[in-house]
Amino acid sequence: MLGSKQVQHDPGRQEALLQDVRHRFGARVPAPPAEQVDALTRLLDGDDGLSVAARVLHEFAEDAQADLLAQAYELHRRTGRRLIVDRRNYRPLWREAAPTLRWSLFELPSGFHPYVQVAAAVTVVGTGAPRFVETTDPRPVLTHLFEVLDLTIVGWEYNRVRVDTDAATLAYRLVMAARDIRAAMGDPPPLPPPVRELMRRNNTVDVLDPAGNRVVGGFNPGAEMRAALLA
Repeated sequence: MLGSKQVQHDPGRQEALLQDVRHRFGARVPAPPAEQVDALTRLLDGDDGLSVAARVLHEFAEDAQADLLAQAYELHRRTGRRLIVDRRNYRPLWREAAPTLRWSLFELPSGFHPYVQVAAAVTVVGTGAPRFVETTDPRPVLTHLFEVLDLTIVGWEYNRVRVDTDAATLAYRLVMAARDIRAAMGDPPPLPPPVRELMRRNNTVDVLDPAGNRVVGGFNPGAEMRAALLA
């Protein structure tokens, strides 16, 4: 049974780790995101680290949904226009209302940066997938991984979010973590609609140097998802 093995968690250590993750890392820290992610993945070791990583993903996904709900409410208040915010598939919302929506993943209330704390949390739950599935119900975290992946790519497509190596790395790690958790589950739920939609496409996005506008590679979300999630 998923999550059937009992473990001893240390709530005090988890809270201390969460505060370290929230306040010692992020956009205000001068170290490059990749260096911060490496440090964070070392910090979030063991079962307590896995639990904190799951909490980071939960807070980030909840904040992202709340932000879009607030935007939809404000738009309806001002204009009478109704928007449907469905966290199972954000793509229809952005197709309909992209010019009037803000992509706010860099400034959510949790303070977690997508390329730092979130990328590290994704890495931790992915590399620890067998243990995570053994000790916890992984379905909420799997759902959050797909939500953040959906929001990451709609930002590229509909809000002109700059696709640099940090952005592409986050997307890649999200896909790989989802693959690893689904494999550890054995009988995972169906892939969500935005993933199925993107897997039908074959578009490559230019990936830029974080420090400039030089193209350093490409990222094909559909191809990466097909290779990882249909195996």
